[in-house]
Amino acid sequence: MFDTVKGLGITLSHIFRKADTISYPEQKRPHPPRTRGRHVLHRYENELERCIGCLLCSAACPANAIFLEAAENDPANPTSPGERYASTYEIDMLRCIFCGLCEQACPTGAVTLEGETELVSYARSSMVYTKEMLLEPRGSATRGSLPAWTESAPADAAAMLPLPDSRGQFDGAWTTAAAVGKADLPVNPTAQRTAYPHHAEEGKL
Repeated sequence: MFDTVKGLGITLSHIFRKADTISYPEQKRPHPPRTRGRHVLHRYENELERCIGCLLCSAACPANAIFLEAAENDPANPTSPGERYASTYEIDMLRCIFCGLCEQACPTGAVTLEGETELVSYARSSMVYTKEMLLEPRGSATRGSLPAWTESAPADAAAMLPLPDSRGQFDGAWTTAAAVGKADLPVNPTAQRTAYPHHAEEGKL
């Protein structure tokens, strides 16, 4: 009898509490700034695409969710500031685990995971997002959720994050050189030692 009364007491105490649930989808809770949702491909202010077709995002993806094909830029009418651009860029949202490794691997900050999380469909084929679906429209040049990571990330994680602005200073690192289409420039040994200090300590430079 005592256990029954105790159980009913717990039930009655919850009746007068504020409900934890909301009337979704009429009401929606705000997402934290670092929410990882739908991917976005970004542009520069001059409307060139940030993606240079380096395939690093595809290589970093543990779920093999990213398919990318690169093509050579037309010097007269370039699509990106690099030597190449992504002619095909597809993400299978059914395979993606939203880990953000593609963000970290990108040397130009071209891809970010944004706060859109309502990714539903009645057909599996429509969950493969193409470049046209992911790319920012012309006239729009944002950094997406990247500032939420770069401005307050721990100091030991800074080296793993894309640079706040990767537009073009050749510092001797091959990824930066490829990003600005200057892979044929001579390597700057001083800059390399600055970029990879642990190699210098190990006598690799």
